Amino acid sequence: MAMIRLAAAIAIAIVLHFGALAAHAQETTVVPKRVIYPGEAIDPTMLSRVNFVPRPSLTTPIAMTPQDLEGKVARRTLLPGRLIPLSFVRDAYMVEPGKPVNVIYVHGALTISVTGVPLQPGSVGDLIRVRNVDSGAVLLGTVMSDGTVRVGTT
Repeated sequence: MAMIRLAAAIAIAIVLHFGALAAHAQETTVVPKRVIYPGEAIDPTMLSRVNFVPRPSLTTPIAMTPQDLEGKVARRTLLPGRLIPLSFVRDAYMVEPGKPVNVIYVHGALTISVTGVPLQPGSVGDLIRVRNVDSGAVLLGTVMSDGTVRVGTT
């Protein structure tokens, strides 16, 4: 009878010990409250915080806080209550195809500015093609944080 009590006490101690470890392993993350469709900007009001226990099989980086998704746009459909892999979101485009932008060339003291039309969307830092509206020439430039496209040397 003493052996049964000892075995039961050990079993309870093991359960309590591993239960405590599991409680410490819990983390907080964010999940959508509703379906978020591709191309839709993500707003913090669309998200809710939930607790989850990370698994070793989860190797994809996921959004843990609303700040991880600030200024992002969904690449794929995000389902309510599901984790959000960071590969499912992208930065919002600073320039859109067909919408005129200032194209700037800077070399030393020389600055040339023309109007161009992006041929592809771009986020800050992206290298995109832009058509000069006056000459029709296609230029390759970098999208800047102010919405302009810088071409040539700096």
